[in-house]
Amino acid sequence: MDARHALFLIAGAAVSGPGLAQDPSAATADALGPVVVTAERYVSRAGSVASKSDIPLVEMPQSVSVVSRDMIDLLNWTSLNESVRYSAGATGEAFGPDERYDWLQVRGFDPVQFIDGVQAPIGSVNNTGTDLYGSESVEVLKGPASVLYGQSPPGGIVNMTSRRPRDVFGGELELQGGEYNMWQVAGDLTGPLSDRVSGRITALYRDRETQVDFLTSKRLFISPAVSFELGEDTRLTLLANYQDDDLENQTTGFLPAYGTQLPNPLGRVPVGRNLGETGYNFFKREQWSAGYDFSHSFNDNFSLQQNLKYFDVKVDSRAIYGTGLVDADFDGTPDDFRTVTRADFPFNERIDSLSVDTRGHLTFDTGSVEHYLIMGLDYRDYDGFSEFGFGAAPDIDLFDPVYDAVLAPPGALFPFINETREQIGLYVQEQLKAGKFVLTLNGRNDWVDRKPAVGDSQDDEEFTYRVGLNYVFDNGLSPYIQTATSFQPVSGATFGGVPFEPTTGDQVEAGIKWDDRAFGPGVRMFASLSAYEIVQENVLTPDPVNLFFSVQEGEVEVKGIELEVAARIRERLTFNLAFTSIDTEVTETSDPAVLGNELVAVPDMLVSALADYTFQEGPMAGFGMGVGLRYRGQMYGDGANQWRSDSVTVYDAILHYDTRNWRFAVNASNFTDEIFVDRCSSAANCFYGTRRLVTGSVTRKF
Repeated sequence: MDARHALFLIAGAAVSGPGLAQDPSAATADALGPVVVTAERYVSRAGSVASKSDIPLVEMPQSVSVVSRDMIDLLNWTSLNESVRYSAGATGEAFGPDERYDWLQVRGFDPVQFIDGVQAPIGSVNNTGTDLYGSESVEVLKGPASVLYGQSPPGGIVNMTSRRPRDVFGGELELQGGEYNMWQVAGDLTGPLSDRVSGRITALYRDRETQVDFLTSKRLFISPAVSFELGEDTRLTLLANYQDDDLENQTTGFLPAYGTQLPNPLGRVPVGRNLGETGYNFFKREQWSAGYDFSHSFNDNFSLQQNLKYFDVKVDSRAIYGTGLVDADFDGTPDDFRTVTRADFPFNERIDSLSVDTRGHLTFDTGSVEHYLIMGLDYRDYDGFSEFGFGAAPDIDLFDPVYDAVLAPPGALFPFINETREQIGLYVQEQLKAGKFVLTLNGRNDWVDRKPAVGDSQDDEEFTYRVGLNYVFDNGLSPYIQTATSFQPVSGATFGGVPFEPTTGDQVEAGIKWDDRAFGPGVRMFASLSAYEIVQENVLTPDPVNLFFSVQEGEVEVKGIELEVAARIRERLTFNLAFTSIDTEVTETSDPAVLGNELVAVPDMLVSALADYTFQEGPMAGFGMGVGLRYRGQMYGDGANQWRSDSVTVYDAILHYDTRNWRFAVNASNFTDEIFVDRCSSAANCFYGTRRLVTGSVTRKF
């Protein structure tokens, strides 16, 4: 590390939220002594994504991981990719570090992203790349979620909850710096604007280089919010955000296998090798959203909630990228192991969507049974257009690249997505509590109307359900069993013109949850252990007769075991443990060559552990340190299962010091700088994993 980086570590900036402020509670002080640092929300025992309500997680018959703001701040995460590093059943960074998007998988499937409980604009990628600094928490609902959220894959969904205004003054101003010439300034301020109005403003600007040569990334993020107390029982919160991303010399991966995963007689390909064109490649995205959350309680038993959000996304990009080593005689061996062919890929996308979800909450008793009923109606209008082009570009030397090649003007662009969608969903959830038994029943019917720019519209209708049973012991143990279904529309038609039906999923899950109600006020803990089986049907497979067409003859099966524990003990010791074992298989297909194969980019095992200790008394009070381990098992990068990535273990480290008004921290992910190939999807498409990233930070808290 050079002197400049050392200076950044000393004078950089930490991510720290109001949850790490001084605890004013006299009761806590009496129980624990002179507390300096608190993280009251580090362990989450509730999450609205599983039930669209405040039902405790221990009573919900489905696995949920909640990543709190306190955990995000402790580990200095900036993206969804990073936020699932210590969660079970979920993986990120499937293509290594990517400044554009978050490549997540949940239980073997790409999750659909939601923001504040409504679906984000989904185009060519299932997420928006929204910065994590503006989020209060991240919730990962594992298993089918269609019964509450409509069209989604059987693996689950991920939801980002925006920071909300508070009626007490608080906030932070941070400066941050680190490796790859990274610097960042960010701030978060909240408080009352009047007796019944509270506001919040969250903003960030980041400028950094990356582990890829010449690739620079700039981001501006602003998120204002205002809450109105319209009466004792009525609250309206206006939410908005704006994000502008500007990436120069953008290219990620697309390196040949020879020199990365396979030996190359000329040596190893440098991790930072950029096979694009400097001064030419770019990625620009501008996105914004605006909406509100509204709630009104008519009485102690009935309330109404509504979430509305409008999204607008614009993406413009052009990339020269590598397409493999030259093999002129097609004998399977590169001619010189250094000359790489390239392609030119311009891509543009425009998406806007409006989503609104309205639901009523009703509680009542019928003798010995307590009822909590939710009835909802949601509507989504989506308009998406994307186009791309494809052309040849001059070759480049893998080991001695020379840029500034003469490039032909981009050719004609062809539509990739050009359709509007309307979705209406009507759903009901009832929770029945009789003694220690908790029965959860869900049913939903969706109507989806898809209108392509060319051709006939297509209507899909699907009913989904969830049935689950918990038994909650007095000590917080809660065994449960559940079955649920999902659906997701599929665009296109067969060679004969028959529109594809939605792909559907079925899951059976059983497990046990455990909260901290029996441990006393000094311990916060939530743990879960689950086993599940998912079957997805109507999966597209290649048409064996008509080239370039597909048929719906596929079926995949996913089985897994997950263990997750999060604990914070006496505001000193923080502990996370996650274990995932997953087995995937293609059980039906029109292509015999892939029958029995594993799904793409799904590790067979994930293990992670994190421990952090903060001194609360004595001369070291306020000082803390932590270490984390992350193991990722083997996985295949292609459907033919020809390219397998080896297992890898990386380590994280944390040093931090807190006072009432200041926080100083150093965070290091993959601090041993383990260099590994994250994934190869072919002989031409390999991606290195995320290298060491060290950042230093200083935060002034208010």
